[in-house]
Amino acid sequence: MPTVAVVGASSDRRKFGNKAVRAYLRQGWTVYPVNPAADRIEGLSCHASLRELPGHVDRVALYLPPEKGLGILEDLVALSHDDFLINPGAESEELLARARELGLDPRLSCAILEVGESPAAY
Repeated sequence: MPTVAVVGASSDRRKFGNKAVRAYLRQGWTVYPVNPAADRIEGLSCHASLRELPGHVDRVALYLPPEKGLGILEDLVALSHDDFLINPGAESEELLARARELGLDPRLSCAILEVGESPAAY
């Protein structure tokens, strides 16, 4: 089963960070919601940071404002992962430049569409 860390997961079902959690669950992925302000999201235990994840993840989906996203990049460098998606609205030139500077390979893409779902369905 593939794994995804949704950074910026939300308990608010109207937000894309929550829609992503539900879309990946619906597609059979193991989902790790990451949000330091939440205990549970969609019935899943929430992780305060990427450092708390149990190991390798196939995909990291970023749903944070760019200024907050900058703060997780160094943790992402330390996390074994295959794919790093920056969702619309989470990107900035500074974030992309810093990610590349750290050796990350970010992709600008909607993580929900990447799993074959439509955000409008949620």
